Amino acid sequence: MHLLDTLVQKAKQAPRTIVLPEGTEERTLKAADRVLTDGVAKIILIGEPDDIHNKANELGLKHLGGARIISPTQNPDKQKHADLLYELRKKKGMTPEDALKKVEDPLYLATLLIKSGEADGEVAGAQNTTGNVLRPALQIIKTKPGVRVVSGAFVLIMDEHLQDRYYGEEGVLVLADCAVMPNPTAEELAQIAVSSADTARAIVGMEPRIAMLSFSTKGSAKHEHVDKVVEATKLAHELAPDLQIDGELQVDAALDPKTGAQKAPGSTVAGKANVLVFPDLQSGNIGYKLAQRLGGATAVGPILQGIAHPVNDLSRGCSVEDVYHMIAITSLQASAAIQ
Repeated sequence: MHLLDTLVQKAKQAPRTIVLPEGTEERTLKAADRVLTDGVAKIILIGEPDDIHNKANELGLKHLGGARIISPTQNPDKQKHADLLYELRKKKGMTPEDALKKVEDPLYLATLLIKSGEADGEVAGAQNTTGNVLRPALQIIKTKPGVRVVSGAFVLIMDEHLQDRYYGEEGVLVLADCAVMPNPTAEELAQIAVSSADTARAIVGMEPRIAMLSFSTKGSAKHEHVDKVVEATKLAHELAPDLQIDGELQVDAALDPKTGAQKAPGSTVAGKANVLVFPDLQSGNIGYKLAQRLGGATAVGPILQGIAHPVNDLSRGCSVEDVYHMIAITSLQASAAIQ
């Protein structure tokens, strides 16, 4: 079974409540209808009920009656959510009046529903920029304890016709950070590694073997960029001593058993890595797109990491399938957080 099908089946076992603040967006509604039909998650749609019902009828959607619909302007809990926002942001200068107005913003309301325990996760971005999606999440939900960095991982699924060249976990790898942090420090890189381990466990269900990537393997080159990766590896070990993590490693040493044995003998990760942590956003973004375009791999994501409760950002060019699978992934992240 394709990994995406497996993720959907896992999400069905414990459906979580996912809020969709872009409640009248066509792809979002189609995905929500399918999610409810398949029992993948429970859905909250934010938008004016008449607009959502009219759009659903226009699209011929039959199962959105199973969704909870919340009007951002006529929300019966508007004052409660405004009071919560005011308490969270009053030290930053927010007034009660400001809060009452802000909760009419669907992206802020979505994160307040999560903060108040009414929803377990959020998926947005079909209409909004990454910055607009992340801003309320960081202000209201904030990052996990001990984590200061939000990063973006991709699950890379190799083409099934290339089984003789499978790497990672039967052709599946987690790659990070490919979406958020342009030039992380050693401390931030260590936190990205630990967050990526959580993603590997929660989404893919694999025990992470993390390679901290560089253009050097075990001192083969000397440079300040290499020093950063070496320091990040040390810090990641201190943050999570139970993790299998090694670095610095070149990507061939991380993935290929023969090369790994030659360049990093004795390593428990070299040649067997299933999580790749890139030293910066340039290399991460280029790396996953090369795997897509030249290697024919499927890249699922970005899956945002480090937020206390899952919030995931879609591309504005996303498909209905993308939204559907991201809802399933967000539900799995929420299940892992609850456990």
